Amino acid sequence: MYAVIKTGGKQYRVVSGEKIKIEQIPADVGTEITLDQVLMVGEGESVKIGSPLVTGATVTAKVIAQGRHPKVKIFKMRRRKHYQKHQGHRQNFTEIEISGIAA
Repeated sequence: MYAVIKTGGKQYRVVSGEKIKIEQIPADVGTEITLDQVLMVGEGESVKIGSPLVTGATVTAKVIAQGRHPKVKIFKMRRRKHYQKHQGHRQNFTEIEISGIAA
């Protein structure tokens, strides 16, 4: 059984037992969270598609870690104008493990 969930402005296809990194959510490490924005649930040949959400469908997950992605370096330059700008960015994430999908 798999589901397509929406969190942090992005969509993820998840399966029970899978570990994924999502946009940071305010939850402590080790706690169970419930993701209720389920867009689609599928099992074998049968598929339930919501409009926009599947009613009564939830995905439960356990928070494994809170962290930051590797640094992305941004370098801007205008040739012959003596303009150079260096910038870096590290995006926060929450790593979760999908424990169950209820349709």
